[in-house]
Amino acid sequence: MRNSDFVVSHAVDATFERGLRSFFEYRDLGIEHATKGQVVAHVIRAAAGTDFSSQPHYHETHFQFVYILKGWIEFEYEGQGIVRLVAGSSVHQPPGIRHREVGHSEDVEMLEIVMPAGFKTQEVESV
Repeated sequence: MRNSDFVVSHAVDATFERGLRSFFEYRDLGIEHATKGQVVAHVIRAAAGTDFSSQPHYHETHFQFVYILKGWIEFEYEGQGIVRLVAGSSVHQPPGIRHREVGHSEDVEMLEIVMPAGFKTQEVESV
């Protein structure tokens, strides 16, 4: 039984839309549809002209991976402190880890892969 479909996504055809965070734009790579909701993959970039703010939160996930393509971003992670990621850096965010974004460059661009696709985000008082 097949539970996934072949999918190709080209940058030349890319469209970015506002998503979970209003100060980011998201490019869907078609993985959610191809895996029938098992996995979501998208490219995230800073949205020009928007103010940044980040409430501490956690995601209800099984797996979350972020790879920085351009620029930089800083997160504060529960039990880890401030972590600065630059182009070429990656992070595996364990399920339920509390975190918040501290800041990012205007040109930040990152790949994020999350399981499941329809994960929930819960805001919390502190990291």
